[in-house]
Amino acid sequence: MSGDLLKMLLNGTKETLYMVSISSIIALILGIPIVISLVVTDKGGIYPLIKVNKVIGIFINIIRSMPEMILIIILLPLAKLIVGTTLGANAAIISISIGSAPLIARIIENSLKEIEFGKIEAAEAMGATSFEIITKVLIPEALPSIIRGITIAIIGIVGFTAIAGAIGAGGLGSLAIRFGYQRFRTDILIGTVLILLVVVQLLQFIGDFIARLINKKRYKFE
Repeated sequence: MSGDLLKMLLNGTKETLYMVSISSIIALILGIPIVISLVVTDKGGIYPLIKVNKVIGIFINIIRSMPEMILIIILLPLAKLIVGTTLGANAAIISISIGSAPLIARIIENSLKEIEFGKIEAAEAMGATSFEIITKVLIPEALPSIIRGITIAIIGIVGFTAIAGAIGAGGLGSLAIRFGYQRFRTDILIGTVLILLVVVQLLQFIGDFIARLINKKRYKFE
């Protein structure tokens, strides 16, 4: 492997990891209020508001149903408004974050819905406030499942960054398309694929490890 190729792959990996990490954090920050709204306003929730819940659900489904490439293109004007350009990693982060937030919200919602309703009723009977029910009952009980779900979402964001590379986002996706595909550089294609595989495997390992660790600690204190 030549020094130039190694440098290109290293820079592409840095850009991809930058986009994945920042996009994941922003998507999580955006997704948490959405999922709290979904769970709280759902039928049987703390404040059941079925119409509001349906509107939020429709919004999530619309975002999730859009192909990733189309969603990135639609959000380019917003990216330009925020970061001043439609090219580069920072512009891609805007689109990826907004596109991934509904998925994270839905994943966390499904994890929270797995909790037995009896535990919520018991907390209410003991005088717990809505905030306490969310922070001390729902989230702790569902945390291992939430971690696994978020891991899957972050792995999806890795794929999102690869697609964003087709429209000038940079990273391994851009490297694979501009040099590997368009210039018929098989070595670059193979290199980018192998690095992405390693990144995905590491993310999955870390997510599973954290989920198992939380489970062990929870059972230890029960």
